[in-house]
Order: sequence, then C-alpha cells, then structure tokens
Amino acid sequence: MCACVRACALAGLLATGQVPTAAQPAAGDKPRITLDVTRVSLLATVTDRRGRLVGGLKADDFEVLENKRPQRILEFSAAASLPLRLALLLDASTSVREQFRFIQEASIQFLRYALRDPQDLAMVISFDSVMEPVSDFSNDQASLAKAIRELRAGRGTALYDAIDFACREKLSRVSRNLHFRKVVVIVSDGEDTQSRMTRTQALEAAIKGDVVIYAISSNSNPAETEGDRVLRFLASETGGFVVFPFKRSDLAQSFDRIANELRRQYAILYRPEPLPTDGRYHTVEVRVKGKKNLSVRSRKGYFAPLSP
Repeated sequence: MCACVRACALAGLLATGQVPTAAQPAAGDKPRITLDVTRVSLLATVTDRRGRLVGGLKADDFEVLENKRPQRILEFSAAASLPLRLALLLDASTSVREQFRFIQEASIQFLRYALRDPQDLAMVISFDSVMEPVSDFSNDQASLAKAIRELRAGRGTALYDAIDFACREKLSRVSRNLHFRKVVVIVSDGEDTQSRMTRTQALEAAIKGDVVIYAISSNSNPAETEGDRVLRFLASETGGFVVFPFKRSDLAQSFDRIANELRRQYAILYRPEPLPTDGRYHTVEVRVKGKKNLSVRSRKGYFAPLSP
C-alpha cells in the first residue's frame, strides 16, 4: 500500500472512531513517536445544553470508558491548577495577508489573557511555505508580542508540518501525567499546500503528545471549505473546537472563548485496565454520571505501546 493510500485509510479510521494500528513506518517516512503508555491523561470540557461551561464537578461525577469498558480514575483536578504549555500556530500565507495585522494583534491579546500564571508558557510558530518557530516557550509577554509583530505574510501553507513540529518536537517532550495542560491553537484557513507531513501524521503526533487542538478559521467565506473541515476534524479528534469568525471584529472574541475554556476544564488521569500493549488506537469516552443534559468534550482515544 502506498504511503498516500495508507495515510488516507488511517485518517478515515480515526474519523469514524475505529481502531487504527501503529504500524512500522515505511521507508522514507518520518520516525513515529514511541511511547510507554501506562497511564492516560485527558482534558475534559463540560457544557450544558446551551453550550455554557460547567464548573464545580468532582471526580465522582465522571466516568471513563475505554473501548466501552469502565476505568478507574486515579487522579483528578481542575485544569486551571495545572501549568499551561501552549503552541500558537499562525498562518502567514498569502491567503491571510489582508487580515494578518489584525490576527497579530488579536494573538498578542490572547496570550496576555491565557498566560495568567508565571508557570504558564507559550511558544509561537509561523507557517507559510515553510514552518518556522519564532519564539520558544516563554512567559515574557513583551518578547512574545515582539516575535508576533515581526512576522510577515508569505506564500503557501505548511500547516501539517507546523502541527507535527509543535506536538512531536516540543509538546511531546513535556511531562506526561497530570503535570501540564498541552494545547495547540491554530489560526489558519486550513488549506495545506506545502507540508511534507500528512494530516494523519499531524493528528497522530497530537494524540501521542496528549495535545488538545483549537482552531480559528481565517476563512471569511460563510460557505464551509475543505480547509474548514480539516480544522474541524483535527479539533474534534483531540477534544478541542474550531471557531468561524466571519468578521475581523469577531476574531478577538474567538480567542477569548478559547482562553475561557482553558480555565474551566477538568484534568483526568487513569491507568487502562486491562493494560494494552498492542500498538493500536483505543477509543476513550468521558461522561458525567446521571446528567443527560451535560455534554463532555475530550479526545477520542490514544495509541497504546507496542510490546516487543
């Protein structure tokens, strides 16, 4: 099976919640992340029927199902108590040139609101035809703002390369378990034209890095595009969401919505029973017990380690 067909097949399985396998990479593929998954950490967002965030819940209010089997929660906390590691991915391609200055200023405002604790750190990655990290993890608002303001719009869109780098090279190196919240926020039209990585590889890097993806579409067309569907897919599979601000004035509000959610999540840690070592993708569902009027959004699964 060629690499393209294999990638498309894996993407389809992820989208439908079936179990993809973590097969060995073919010649020429980028090496996969290797994991020793004995515990699974989840960030969960709870909303009511009106979409309002629900706080004040305890560990006993939740149930976790892996492959439809109940699991025992080992650790639980309000996510706001955990330091944040955030990668902000800014599309600097030609398609966003007209609104790029507004995107820059809204991004700076977002980081000021999101990084409230001295232990919260953010990095900035710009991508057009190539991916470029312009600021490493920092809590220095002035240096982050300077890096964003110095960006210039170019050509092409290497979105998947940027996601893969943020998750594989940066966020996956952050401690697992309930020590950090790991988040990627993307501002883009989602139309990838230049990446060496595929959508499937980018998503796999996010899942294996315990990363939640949020996205703000820069598409100003009310009709949903293929790029919008890509952003929706990436966010949905990892427990985040995508926002569609059709006017510039709505962009700052979209950032605020993401920042507010980051402060109202729940962090859950469990050890899979039985512990899988098959290298496969295992589905996970988080529910609030006995409250059908509440919805939980979290990532849909994880890759188990592969036993030698």
